Amino acid sequence: MFEKYKIVLTPFPFTDLSSTKVRPAVIVSNKLAGDDVVIVFISSGVSRNRDKYSIIIKKDDSNNLKLDSLIKISKIATVDKKIILGEIGELKKSYQAEIDRKLKELFAL
Repeated sequence: MFEKYKIVLTPFPFTDLSSTKVRPAVIVSNKLAGDDVVIVFISSGVSRNRDKYSIIIKKDDSNNLKLDSLIKISKIATVDKKIILGEIGELKKSYQAEIDRKLKELFAL
């Protein structure tokens, strides 16, 4: 559980840390030491809030999302595994490669 590219449901912090909202997120970290995982935000707002670090993902049987969605690579959080409410699906290989490429671009790696 909590493997890279799995889609989980978790409270995701607002960028100003004023609150959280339960939403789907993608795990982007490999197995970390300790109780933390690094996740990126998934939004159902496909038509808004797109930037060059966003990836449109179509709902399907493997990801179990309710709607076509937007993976926001620039919305990253490190969270304790204990707050994750559960795993809902996983990303197809094509999306996995795109996430890796966008993360490298975002961090200029």
